[in-house]
This record gives sequence, C-alpha cells and structure tokens, in this order.
Amino acid sequence: MEKYYLLYNPFARSGYVDLEAKYLDVCNHLCNTEMIDVTSVNDYTEFIGKINKEDGIVVCGGDGTLNNFINHIDGIRVDNKVFYYPLGTGNDFYRDITGSREGHIIEITDLIKNLPTVAVKNNKYKFINGVGYGIDGYCCAVGDELREKNKKKINYASIAVKGLLFHYKPTSATVIVDGKEYCFDNVWIAPTMKGKCYGGGMIPTPDQNRNGHELSVMIFHGKSKLRTLTIFPSIFKGEHVKHEKYVSIFKGKNITVKFNEPRPLQVDGETILDVLEYTAKI
Repeated sequence: MEKYYLLYNPFARSGYVDLEAKYLDVCNHLCNTEMIDVTSVNDYTEFIGKINKEDGIVVCGGDGTLNNFINHIDGIRVDNKVFYYPLGTGNDFYRDITGSREGHIIEITDLIKNLPTVAVKNNKYKFINGVGYGIDGYCCAVGDELREKNKKKINYASIAVKGLLFHYKPTSATVIVDGKEYCFDNVWIAPTMKGKCYGGGMIPTPDQNRNGHELSVMIFHGKSKLRTLTIFPSIFKGEHVKHEKYVSIFKGKNITVKFNEPRPLQVDGETILDVLEYTAKI
C-alpha cells in the first residue's frame, strides 16, 4: 500500500469515549496514513477519484459508520482495498465475522460486495447486518431522542424492557417470503438479517450465513407481555428459537414485512420513523 486513508466518525460510540488515542493507535500500526473526518466528505466520487488505486481505505467507527460508507460508494467503482476498524458501540458486523466485539483492523473488500438492499418509504439502502422493525427500531428511536438531550451513554436494554412493559405496543404483521404469505398477531419484532448479529449482540437468526445467498426474517410474537419479557433476553444467545410457539424464522431472497400500524425501523442502527412496510432483497 502506498497510503492508508482513515475515514473516522467523530460521533462513534456517541462521543462516550475519547477516540483520538484509538485512531492514533491505528496510525502507529500503519505506514503513511491520513485521517479524514467522514462528516467532511461531501462527494465520494471525488474522494475515490483523487486517491491512487494502490492506496487503502480504512473505515473507523461502528456499524452505522460502515453503513454510511457502503451507501455513499454505491454505484462508484472502487478499486482500492477496504479495511475496517471497529470503534462503535455494538460492532455487530465485526462480532459476526470474528466472534469478538473489539479487535484489530480487518480487510472487508469482498465482504461489502453484493450486499442486500431494503426498500422503505420510497428509498433504497444497502445493509451489512440487518433491518430491525418493531421494538428494536423503537429502541433506536428512543436512543436518538436521548442523545439529542445530551445523554451520551444510552442503555438500550433498559429502553427495551420499559418498552415491553409499558410503552411499545405490538402489531399485526403480514410477512411475504419469495411469494409465500404468513400472517401473525401481536408481533414485537420482525427483523430481516444478512448476518447473525445486530443491536449490540442480539442474535435473532443464529443459523443465518453471511456468505450465503439468502436472507433470514425472524418474527417474535406473543400476547403475554410477561412471557415476552421472559423470552426476550435469550435473543442475546440465540436461544429464543427454542420457543417455537413465539418465534418463527423464514429464509428467502425477497422478503416483505407489513405492519398494520406504523412503527420505527432501523437499518444497521440508523433510524427511520413511521414505517408501515419494508422489502429486503438479496
């Protein structure tokens, strides 16, 4: 490599820790580096065009930072090798690949090719982990509101528990997988996954293969709040799938999820409000 361009997100980890030392640590392990604030890159076509093909790009941040990068380079020819350094709160992409939450720089050039897309509210986005719909999207929306109030450290587990008990209301859902339709009542979450992990270590689809050619949609449904709250923590170990009465998983290439009432949705942690349906394809 002639040079490494470190695209860093100054808002990674919600500003909870000083990341300067982390970035400097990356610089110390690589020769000839240049740090670039991703919020200052207005034109990725121009940015890619200015660097040499032999240069490396290192995306430094969390899943949201990586999602932002893959969507900005969509449609742009990138001949450079791309690397990733996990500096986010959840680091689910890194966790899915390595089994660890934090670690070292890894090459992701091939891993960010041929990614699935999700169409929602007349927009289309690529995603690396999954599309969360329901109480997971609700947690992201509440977290965004708290962050705007300068509460830097967000406890998503607490938000989820309070949502299950008091604030979040389940919906009816229609799920269409490669043309086959399924209907559910009292749906709490209905994510579609490219990988196994999302939401800071949740494993909604433990059998999902990131390198495969299908997506997995998981529907968690149940009328009893208490029973739902009892099962919910097992998602962090992927053991919720044992509760077949409450959990259904389908695999396919074209997945549509429709709720009968609008709910927040998140794409790799980025929130979209008041969503009635989404369609994910690979």
